[in-house]
Order: sequence, then structure tokens, then C-alpha cells
Amino acid sequence: MAFQRRKPEAIGAKALFLGFVAPALATPIDKVPSGARWIHEIKFDGYRVQVHLADEEMKIFTRRGHDWTKRFKKIADDTWHISAASAIIDGEIVAPAADGTTEFSVLQNELRDHSTKIVLVAFDLLYLNGRDLRKLPLKHRKAALKKLVAGSAIQFSEGFEIDGAEMLAHTCRLGCEGVVSKIADSVYPIGDRSRDWVKKTCAQRETLTIAGVALDGNDWDGIYVGQREGDALIYAGKVDHGFDKASATDLRQRLTPLIRKTQPYTEPNRHEGIWVEPKLLAKIKYRAKSAEGKVRHPFFCGLREDL
Repeated sequence: MAFQRRKPEAIGAKALFLGFVAPALATPIDKVPSGARWIHEIKFDGYRVQVHLADEEMKIFTRRGHDWTKRFKKIADDTWHISAASAIIDGEIVAPAADGTTEFSVLQNELRDHSTKIVLVAFDLLYLNGRDLRKLPLKHRKAALKKLVAGSAIQFSEGFEIDGAEMLAHTCRLGCEGVVSKIADSVYPIGDRSRDWVKKTCAQRETLTIAGVALDGNDWDGIYVGQREGDALIYAGKVDHGFDKASATDLRQRLTPLIRKTQPYTEPNRHEGIWVEPKLLAKIKYRAKSAEGKVRHPFFCGLREDL
């Protein structure tokens, strides 16, 4: 028997299919907010995606709108089975570890082998069955999303109504990436980073530009990274942890065609290495930054190919 789709109760404003929507971005903060108007979600460490179901066809877009449906075929297959004629879901693709935490580096390793272990964690619903839900309160969008994905392989990102500091402490204790806090009655944010959505990480994470390869004699000794400030590239330190044999080999292959004779930094320094065109982006985890902006105790989590 052919798969039959059920149409849930109609909510939102009647509208044509939206197409790709610029995803809402949370504003980094120093302290997790508290109060009855806030709900808190676990911040996952993966690829932010937007999943589209329309005319019996699935598409998966990255944060910048690139079509990665083929790369995330498992997620497309999982989402195809939800009971909706059309939908747009906002979420994160992750590779859960045995303890339930998520790590970007683990996700990248899984994707090299066309993994069947990746999962979509859904946290918002923008469109459903011919209706635009973006102006509905977040708590109503999440209620509709929870009902929509129930019984499917898609995981629902629960919103917790507890003290913000308590949520962060518990999340960090479990080894998760951090917390995203959202105003329960807010519409879906549009434009720049919103104050209706804010985030606090347990460890610092940042996307930095790869400027070169560090050497210990003739041996690989990590990468040099830089921070973009407008058109300038500012030295941000050396990263020498987080590489396994596979990731180091893959990175060398990608960097070799980009080799150049001079440092790409706006203000060259005394470091020696193999310098490259500043085109590849790396996700770096670190404890803190020095007064000069250099990352301390950095760890390579993987390349950011979705940006």
C-alpha cells in the first residue's frame, strides 16, 4: 500500500510554499536569561539545516541555502515519512555519541562513510500544509512540530521552562555544547541575530580561517588560523590538537592546491610554515582568548563546508 499522508489541523496563515528562508540566528550572551517568558533548549553541535517537503519531494538546505540533499540522504528519507503534504522544518543534523552528546568532529567522520547514524533534531516549524507559521508564537510552532514528528526517526528538541543558570549547569555537566534560550511567545526571527533567541556555550567555539600549515622540522604540526575583521585577516593562533590520521590527510589534500609563497595575514608575523590562500574555514573549540586575540588550548573540530 502506498504511504498515506495525514493533514494535521490547519494553523497559521494560508500561503504559497515559502522556498528557502534565511534561518533565525541566536545572539551570543554571557548569562543565560531566566523568567517565565523564556524556554531553554539544548544547543547541539552539528550542521544547521532547513528541511523542505513539497510535492512529494524532499530537499535539505544548509544555513547558507546550499542544497545538500544527496549528502544527507538518510535525513531526507527519515523526513519523507512524516504525515504532512508540505512542511519546512528548522533543525540540526547531528551524530549522537554513546553518551547522547554530539560532537561536530564525530559528525564529519560519520559523513565520510555515508553514515546511517546521523539524526535530525528538529526545533522549529516554519510552514505546514499550505500555511505560513512564522508569525505564530514559538510555543505553538513547537507544539505543532512535536505532534508532526512523533513516531518518526526525527528527534524533537524539547523546550525546558526552568531557571536559565540551572539549565546551563546541567547541560554542561552532561557534556553538551550549551543552551539556546528563546522567548516562548516570539514570532520566527527575521534578519540579523535576534535578541528573542540567545545562546550560551559551555566551551568557546568559533569558525576561523585556515592560513597555513605549521611544521615541526618536516613533520605536520597543526594549522595556523586567522580571524576575519572586515577585509583584514588577523593572526589567531596555532591549532595542534583534534587531528586524527584521516582528518589530517584530508586537510592536507585540500590545502595543497591553495599553497602560496607569502603569509595571508594582513600583518605578517615571524612564524614559519606552509602558507595557503585563506579560503577554508575550520570550526575551533578553545578555552579562552589572549589579550591579542589568540585562541588558548584550541581543538580542531572539522572543516565548515556549509558556510
